[in-house]
Amino acid sequence: MNWILLIIGGLFEVGFATCLGKAKESTGMTATLWLGGFLVCLTISMVLLYKATQTLPIGTAYAVWTGIGAVGTVLVGIFIFKEPADFWRLFFITTLISSIIGLKFVSSH
Repeated sequence: MNWILLIIGGLFEVGFATCLGKAKESTGMTATLWLGGFLVCLTISMVLLYKATQTLPIGTAYAVWTGIGAVGTVLVGIFIFKEPADFWRLFFITTLISSIIGLKFVSSH
């Protein structure tokens, strides 16, 4: 169950990074709403990370949480913010995903 909470927390990390990107592109009330979304996603993400670390090793949980956030944010950058998707960028994202999966499998919990 805590792995599921950790994954959901990582997805909310992607959410808060996305909200920051959208707030940067916006002005006025729209930017304020995106910043509100950032705060909501940030809070949920941190609470879920905290809950997951109650039974998972902190080093593994944090690495997986940030990895999910990093991979997800790069994908959002590519698909929503039109950032480049060159070979090396995709290669290193693939190695990061492999590392996250590896950490999950070698974790003792």
